[in-house]
Amino acid sequence: MAMKDTLALGRLLEATAAIQRALGRQPAWKPKQPRRRTESVEMPVGQAGAFIAGSYTHQHGTRPYKLYIPTSYSAGKALPLVVMLHGCTQNPDDFAAGTQMNTIAEERQCLVLYPAQTKSANQSQCWNWFKRSHQRRDKGEPAIIAGMTREVLKRYGGDPRKVYVAGLSAGGAMAAVMGAAYPDLYAAVGIHSGLPVGSAHDVQSAFAAMRGAPPASASGSAGRIVPAIVFHGDRDATVHPSNGQQVASQCVGQDDKSIDVIVQRGQVPGGHAYTCSVHKDASGRILLEHWEVHGAGHAWFGGSSRGSYTDPKGPDAAREMLRFFLRS
Repeated sequence: MAMKDTLALGRLLEATAAIQRALGRQPAWKPKQPRRRTESVEMPVGQAGAFIAGSYTHQHGTRPYKLYIPTSYSAGKALPLVVMLHGCTQNPDDFAAGTQMNTIAEERQCLVLYPAQTKSANQSQCWNWFKRSHQRRDKGEPAIIAGMTREVLKRYGGDPRKVYVAGLSAGGAMAAVMGAAYPDLYAAVGIHSGLPVGSAHDVQSAFAAMRGAPPASASGSAGRIVPAIVFHGDRDATVHPSNGQQVASQCVGQDDKSIDVIVQRGQVPGGHAYTCSVHKDASGRILLEHWEVHGAGHAWFGGSSRGSYTDPKGPDAAREMLRFFLRS
């Protein structure tokens, strides 16, 4: 895609955001690195209880990151690793503050990696989920994120059996790509207010998908299914709620007749009501939790107002994701 098209998407996303703000809503969507033949990593050795900065370089480009190291960390202790992909206009510090994932990871003894999108790659700091060149294994941003994940695992001795990826909005769409492209690396995926893999290939199809048009393809649905937890508000005016249904269908496979579905309904005290559909395969293995949050828009549920695009009325998406991950 030409740079002018990427800039056009950013401007259109910003216009959409302005309209939603005028309506009293707060959308998370506002709207090539030179190829290199070497890989390098700048990963400072961090101390327990620290939130450190670093940078990773792959042949497809360079991205900075932040890494949270819980106080329980010590050399030789293999901890789970959660990779968190922010939404448009966000950064790792903002995303960590809003989701409160570091606080929960401290309780559950997990490393948390926050890759950062750069303005040089996307003017609005959106992950380029809508480009074909960033939707496949060993290509573009998926290759960079996967490479960074492996380097953190290697440097900090993380548990390779307990690696997870989650994201919001554009980050949710990219998390879906990562789960589909790297089922050997990520044991489970969390998709919050995102879109299905292959639902767009350029600016025009990205906006069609965001408006709720049926995806033209499901390029990431083949192969091994990784367990997924999906959150979407049924009043999302930025990424149409039908995308949550499409993501869920893609995760479990529409032709699988052996799945048992258990529907649970609940209410957050003083907050949102929700419907959670738990999908199991014939062996009883949980493939999917699909949370539809009633009356909720385009924001991270249960988040803190210290970060952008959050809805403190719950349910607590970060806590539920980490629960789901650690039992997968």
